[in-house]
Amino acid sequence: MFQAFLQGFAVYFIIWWITLFAVLPIGLRTQADDNDVVLGTVPSAPTRFRPVFVFSLTTLISGAIYGFWYICSTYFGLGFDALPQIGPSFY
Repeated sequence: MFQAFLQGFAVYFIIWWITLFAVLPIGLRTQADDNDVVLGTVPSAPTRFRPVFVFSLTTLISGAIYGFWYICSTYFGLGFDALPQIGPSFY
């Protein structure tokens, strides 16, 4: 049971990490947009970083994706073996 939990957590963490990089630019205001570039920084640096918004949105989206994956794999039996093979088979 513990191994199943760790596998589920690993899948969720990978989904969360990929979703984080998709969510980061949402609502981003750069220093160049606000005409307030601090010396020593690049103009594309964010004006203010909102970690609570980014992490909560990432958690919500990745939770929905994980839930969809869990339902497909548990109830419908769809997994990586159900995907069509595109490349050659070496075994």
